[in-house]
Amino acid sequence: MTLPASPPGSHNHMWLVGVAGLLAGLFLMIYVPSLQAVAASLFLFAGFHLLGAFVALASLYITLGKPWPRLRRKLADRPDFGWAPAWTLGPLLLAIVWWAAAVVIELSLPAWWPGAFLLGLLGAAALAGYLIAGTTRDPDFAPLPMVDLLPGGQGLVLDGGCGAGRTTLAVASAYPRAKLLALDRFDSSYIADGGRALLERNARLAGIVDRLQIARGDLTAMPFADDFFDAAVSAHALDHLGEATACGLAEMSRVLKPGAHFLLVVWVPGWTMFAVANLLSFFLRRKSSWRSLADEIGFARLREGNFNGYWYLLLQKRKAAN
Repeated sequence: MTLPASPPGSHNHMWLVGVAGLLAGLFLMIYVPSLQAVAASLFLFAGFHLLGAFVALASLYITLGKPWPRLRRKLADRPDFGWAPAWTLGPLLLAIVWWAAAVVIELSLPAWWPGAFLLGLLGAAALAGYLIAGTTRDPDFAPLPMVDLLPGGQGLVLDGGCGAGRTTLAVASAYPRAKLLALDRFDSSYIADGGRALLERNARLAGIVDRLQIARGDLTAMPFADDFFDAAVSAHALDHLGEATACGLAEMSRVLKPGAHFLLVVWVPGWTMFAVANLLSFFLRRKSSWRSLADEIGFARLREGNFNGYWYLLLQKRKAAN
């Protein structure tokens, strides 16, 4: 089967992380050492210069979006999901910035110690977010909850927004008799080279090339006929669509056969997402909103729950009434 390719879009917001980190690094390296309380101590004066330089250089590295060479070597003959450092390194840089700001406040404005204490707590949360984000680089990290995605175990399963294939490989392992189709625009800046080459490599390592098709396309206008797939999964993709989320969910319903199951994994506000995304977590769509949206599209909700700090919905496309 030959599938038409959708034109690649853009998903390059991660440069904002790098720019913000660069500005924070320059602030720590140039302005903070000029403060009297910092300049009076050679240790603090030199320390903030070094800390600011590290944050600035690491932020430039983030902006380039390149993966860590050491990790590449470590994963030479294992699946590699290509997370760029903006995703895994960003929370660590944020923790450093929060802690540095706490030290500056404590030194310069000791009466404001509650603010320094709060910034210290934010730094601890960001460090936890760095540790959480780091686990996703490990191929042994469980990517999906245990749900009955494909009753009977056979059929064609869509992975919508597949990236480098973490979810694709998980579904292939859970359903060895199923065929899979992995769809993505392959333009995400936070996955090395958009993920297409890594997906093909990971499929070869997993031995699933003979039952995997790869297509370039957009979740809001998928190049498939109605009632095409026996099941579908989308992890950490539909929640990136913004105002087009409802369109993407409606498209998912359109391409599924009546009665087919759809596993949706998304970010929702909570302590884990606050640790990973900090203040950005407050702008995530809430669980109640996802439920309402699924109901409006016409899905039946079968099951929901939390998984590794994320949230999932197991949905079913309703069968047409006789």
